[in-house]
Amino acid sequence: MNRIRSTWAAAVVLLLMQVVPAAAQTPQTPPMRTVEFQQAIEEAIARNPTMARAEATIAQAHALLQQSRAALMPTVTGTITNVTYDSERGFEDTVTQPQSQFVFGASATMPLLAFESRARVNQSRDQIEVAQLAGAEVRQQVAVATAYAYLGVIAAKRQLEVDERALETARAHLEFAERRLEGGAGSRLNQLRAAQAAATAESRLETTALALRQAQEALGLLLVADGPVDAGAEPLFDVPEDALPSDWVLDRPDLQRQVRAIAAAERVLRDTRKSWLPAASVSFTPQAVAPASLFAPSRTWQLTFSVSQPIFTRRIAAERALREVTLTQERIVRDELEQQARAEERMARQAVERTARALERAREAAASAEEVLKITMAAFELGATTNLEVIDAQRSARDAASAVAIAEDAARRARFELAVALGRFR
Repeated sequence: MNRIRSTWAAAVVLLLMQVVPAAAQTPQTPPMRTVEFQQAIEEAIARNPTMARAEATIAQAHALLQQSRAALMPTVTGTITNVTYDSERGFEDTVTQPQSQFVFGASATMPLLAFESRARVNQSRDQIEVAQLAGAEVRQQVAVATAYAYLGVIAAKRQLEVDERALETARAHLEFAERRLEGGAGSRLNQLRAAQAAATAESRLETTALALRQAQEALGLLLVADGPVDAGAEPLFDVPEDALPSDWVLDRPDLQRQVRAIAAAERVLRDTRKSWLPAASVSFTPQAVAPASLFAPSRTWQLTFSVSQPIFTRRIAAERALREVTLTQERIVRDELEQQARAEERMARQAVERTARALERAREAAASAEEVLKITMAAFELGATTNLEVIDAQRSARDAASAVAIAEDAARRARFELAVALGRFR
């Protein structure tokens, strides 16, 4: 018998020696990183691929500017030509055409009058500014998406706190019901009802925890992180005054971009008349021939001045008509954006006012529900009521607390959306 016990003891020790090192080598899950609101916005703008595409668009506009400038710069080319005949040509012992002859040439051309090309340079500069303002609009869109994800994490955490408190209350009631049942003062029915309420609260807590993890994953995705990211403190959004300047809509990035696009389209339309202006250029063409011949001296050069003037063409009129349509479309887009901005501002202010009142009432209801729960629990402990009233009071208190969390989230989002509508969040 002692030998069997010794064998079992040795086996247990050996098993522990194998399990403990393996457990020690198990990698620990790194703690979730927590970011504050402004930090999250800055990281998203710096890392999000959407910003890289916007920067590429700006770089493309700069490249198009360089391309338009190139049309105003001198152009120099060089050529080498070899001509070989079956035999040399000549008469009276004079060679007029060698059998093999090299021609070395060059050409330098410089525009003197290029009104249309210079207009394209200014138009390209306008497109750079439009691209930069479009990049600012994309930056705001990334910041807004990140802010919504951040607020979503905060809302999920608030709901998780509510469900955790509800589970604690349900478990406390279950423990009390089990003690009464063991003491002979309670009933099996009351214990089962309390157990059902606790299980339901635990199931709801798991669902809320999953929703929180999904919100953290969404925030981490916008920050281009390797995993979920948690939100830190709740951000504060000031409510602007009701009186606003008449041109407040120009604070919005989308309106700024559209106003600049209209100015660019107006310049393009004005520059149409420059297509009727003359164009002039000068070119210098030196040439060297080896070997020289009677009709081809060894060195020559040619200077050419060229002037062209459009006299009749339908192209310019067609371009002007197309540019007028483009300008009209840009103005229509501006009007639509301005109407949308004013509507968003009005709705956001309404949302701020109504969600604030809803939050106040929700907190009053939650306080009343919590007081009802305390009174019901005390009455149940004295035997003055059944646990049906307790479970109903627990459910009402939990629903009221959830309503507060939802109202808080709605109020936060309303203040944030007002800042976005006014163009004060970028």
